[in-house]
Amino acid sequence: MANGGKVLTEEITVAPRRISGPSRSYSMADQIFENITRFFAFLVLLLLAAILVSLFIGALPALKKFGLDFIGSTAWNPVTNVFGGLVPIVGTLVTSAIALLIAVPVSFGIAMFLTEMCPARLKRPLGTTIELLAGIPSIIYGMWGLFVFAPVFSRRAEPWIDSHLGSLPLIGPFFSGPPIGIGVLTAGLILSIMVIPFIAAVMRDVFEVVPHMLKESAYGLGATTWEVVRNINLPYARVGVVGGIMLGLGRAIGETMAVTFVIGNSHSLHVSLLMPGNSIASTLANEFTEAVGKIYISSLIELGLFLFIITFIVLALAKLLLIRLSRMEGKRS
Repeated sequence: MANGGKVLTEEITVAPRRISGPSRSYSMADQIFENITRFFAFLVLLLLAAILVSLFIGALPALKKFGLDFIGSTAWNPVTNVFGGLVPIVGTLVTSAIALLIAVPVSFGIAMFLTEMCPARLKRPLGTTIELLAGIPSIIYGMWGLFVFAPVFSRRAEPWIDSHLGSLPLIGPFFSGPPIGIGVLTAGLILSIMVIPFIAAVMRDVFEVVPHMLKESAYGLGATTWEVVRNINLPYARVGVVGGIMLGLGRAIGETMAVTFVIGNSHSLHVSLLMPGNSIASTLANEFTEAVGKIYISSLIELGLFLFIITFIVLALAKLLLIRLSRMEGKRS
């Protein structure tokens, strides 16, 4: 207020009011909820660390006896207790690579058709069919591959592959061999059939969340369907697309029963994809119940440890790829 032309200011202090009643109880509830969620998050990390430590402890006898020679050795002799993991490690990587080489373009085509070109009356039935294929147990795929696919593949496809591709330079040794039906290539094909529904379903879902305004704007400027998918859908949904591919790769790497039925289960390393081979998962499924002796069991656990490491490396590389794509997108903008 004014007094003799001077403005008098008064300091007003407000005492803090104690929070009580419902507000305080809500604050305590939030803290309890936050602590519970934090516990669950760290519990996952603890479980992961516990699995890694238990695998390392179980594989320690084999690690001490064979060292790094375990990775580069093709020997697998339970009688003499001499083991090497090169054949199952190579079989796991090769079958997974074959599955992805086939499944990724096919899944992309399915997702592209369902989201951009499929008639409305067919979109729901086809989408439901893909989801049903994803729910079929792996042992069913394995039985179908052994009793139906492998005989047809050995009579119709493998002779043609051997005669037309087996004589080519560079790639010929990979496609030459007797038409026996079961082998690394057959396992890769069965795996591709198994992972296509997973990758296609994820790609379809992430393509459907792309804003229609962006796509309609591109169509209005004269873009074709492929240009819209390449320049709008893929950049917008690249994280989901890579996640779907990694989901399929994770199932391909760890698949057990389907691969066990059709890969041949042979501890021999061949250049030809038509020859029988082995994978880490199929080796564990076939031999763990019959393993006798400390070194034998430890060698199988060491294979499981390498499977864990391979999966971790694949996921880490996928994360690095996403980070690099994000940085490149920022530089473009």
